[in-house]
Amino acid sequence: MPDDSTSRSHPSRHSREHFFIVGEGLFGDPETAPRTAPVDDAPERAQAAAAAAEFRFSRMGPRGKTLPEGLLRKVAKAMTSQDAGGNGTIPAGYTYLGQFVDHDLTFDETTVALGDSISPAALEQGRSPALDLDSLYGAGPADPASAEFYKDDRHLRTGRTVKVGSGVLVAHPEYDLARRGSDIDDPPRRALIPDFRNDENLAVAQTHLAFIRFHNRVVDGLPSGVPVNQRFRRARRLVTLHYQWMLRTDYLPKICDDKVVNDVFRNGRKVFEVGADPMQLPTMPVEFSVAAFRMGHSMIRDRYDWNAAFPSGQGFLFFLFDFSGTSGFLGGGSQALPSNWIADWRRLYRFAKIGREDLKPPAGQFNLARRIDTFLAPDLHNLPDGAFGGKRAGFGRMAADLAFRNLVRARMLKLASGQDMARLLRQKGVPVTTLTKRQILGPGDGADLGELTAAEKDRFAADTPLWFYVLREAELNKGKLTGVGARIVVETFHRAMEGSRNSIVRNPDWRPTLGKGAPDRFTMMDLLTIAYDDRKKVLAPLGDTL
Repeated sequence: MPDDSTSRSHPSRHSREHFFIVGEGLFGDPETAPRTAPVDDAPERAQAAAAAAEFRFSRMGPRGKTLPEGLLRKVAKAMTSQDAGGNGTIPAGYTYLGQFVDHDLTFDETTVALGDSISPAALEQGRSPALDLDSLYGAGPADPASAEFYKDDRHLRTGRTVKVGSGVLVAHPEYDLARRGSDIDDPPRRALIPDFRNDENLAVAQTHLAFIRFHNRVVDGLPSGVPVNQRFRRARRLVTLHYQWMLRTDYLPKICDDKVVNDVFRNGRKVFEVGADPMQLPTMPVEFSVAAFRMGHSMIRDRYDWNAAFPSGQGFLFFLFDFSGTSGFLGGGSQALPSNWIADWRRLYRFAKIGREDLKPPAGQFNLARRIDTFLAPDLHNLPDGAFGGKRAGFGRMAADLAFRNLVRARMLKLASGQDMARLLRQKGVPVTTLTKRQILGPGDGADLGELTAAEKDRFAADTPLWFYVLREAELNKGKLTGVGARIVVETFHRAMEGSRNSIVRNPDWRPTLGKGAPDRFTMMDLLTIAYDDRKKVLAPLGDTL
């Protein structure tokens, strides 16, 4: 679920955009630049010419046409102005697993304001666009810049929650991210993790913590005969391969058409970096990062049955932002996560699916993600300043509207439309059908574009922004990506796994060895049971009720 963040060392710059695309130079377009300042792209051009970054964004499809800002404003309002839509069938935990995965794949560091026209060649990747968990590991414990993330030469650091009462509300070790201890640190409130974006809301922060715990348990479970100087490397390899297997067999089938997932992983890619050297690091297609994988935004709920302290919808989305370091107030001084906000994973994942009936949540307290469709939860119409830096770039209050930000970002990049991508896929031998004008405009049970003028409807239906197009496809497919959206997402995942240091794509005979499941099974629930010692009291320390 791509977000609005930027530099790892400067969290205040969330409102900036970063892009460096292979084969293209930076360019300025007065029509799409912020209206508060003239366009001067000379510094960015010089930076692009001088840059030799190993990791880059790229285009999978052609450049598309840009739509007027006024039209995009109307569409964004239609997507977020009403509490329509509803829940789908995917457990809510997968929403934030998707965000964690996105942060593993993309971290761009070019600096351009929201609204500026920019090319994919100008999107400079800060880390590898591969599924190798560098967002968790950084450069490893031996690297001076990453050493602060580690407890020792093989274990990752964790933090202790803050006591808010007696009994289960005492301080709990290993239930928060490790955090800096002073408000004067630069940057303040920073969690000690390689990617600060994984502390921008509580759900993704707790997901990151689960991966830390999983890694540490894998380290401790290695055979005693593994030499000390090999234990970190051995554990990282095991964790990464199980992570990829979980994505391939658990996560992707949840969000994408099974036929597309199976076709790509059995028969290979037809569109993205076809025939690439498997050992060469992949690029990151902007059609994925700026459009297709932003489908996760539609899955976000405005409230959650979070735990025994905040059941029955009392875990409001804005609280999940508040209890974080990037968007909220955790971090500086003695502030860590209060114990009453520890995640109860039973309410976010269905452990009964792996035969763990003992890990069912209390009756009526399970969270389903919102259906993947053209609606966003109302709270996403007004993001907290910390989620995007609070800088409006001439757009006023619409700069805080997530749907508008997504649509403008695609416009900045002259991203291919949904129709452009459907044509490209057919040319590459992928049997997809372009959505009709009636399907695009709806409303059906999705966003109602009735406020558009007749001319705007014609233009929007002919060149539909890819993000909206992908969501409309899913909406017409009972909440699962299909057609254009599924193909972009699955091929990008496949290439990212293929180009990883440890890869299940390059090693097709590899099978999971961790957990107590059936052969070939390793799901997110299996990962969580290992991370939390296979004990209900550890997985849900607050219990069923307070």
